[in-house]
Amino acid sequence: MSNQSRRDERGFTLLELLVVIAILGLLIGLVAPAALRQLGSARTSVARQSIERISSILDMYKLDVGSYPSSDQGLRALVEQPTGVTGWNGPYVKGNVPVDPWNHAYVYREPSTRAGHDFDLCSNGPAGSGGSDMICNQ
Repeated sequence: MSNQSRRDERGFTLLELLVVIAILGLLIGLVAPAALRQLGSARTSVARQSIERISSILDMYKLDVGSYPSSDQGLRALVEQPTGVTGWNGPYVKGNVPVDPWNHAYVYREPSTRAGHDFDLCSNGPAGSGGSDMICNQ
């Protein structure tokens, strides 16, 4: 076998592999943060849409029953008929009580603590601690 054919069969050098790994590392370092930001904003958008959908369901509940569920009854009133409530025509949602995109329970209060709202329906946000991350019905 000639010297030229042996050189063609050697494959990649260690330096070539290190360069490829370094380039891949740089690409991942640039792309991953942007992808994670998109995921975070997508969950926030889903939370806002879910709050609006649940608010519409609460409006249907009010049409049937005559009032919104109390804070004590909570969103469970959309799944199971509360005791002493007449006119309930549910369940208004299938399955269990809805949770936010971060798998935390929604915060529901009736009457609202905010002016101009009948009730408060909020997600405590990604950390689940509320504060400035809180997302509420409009």
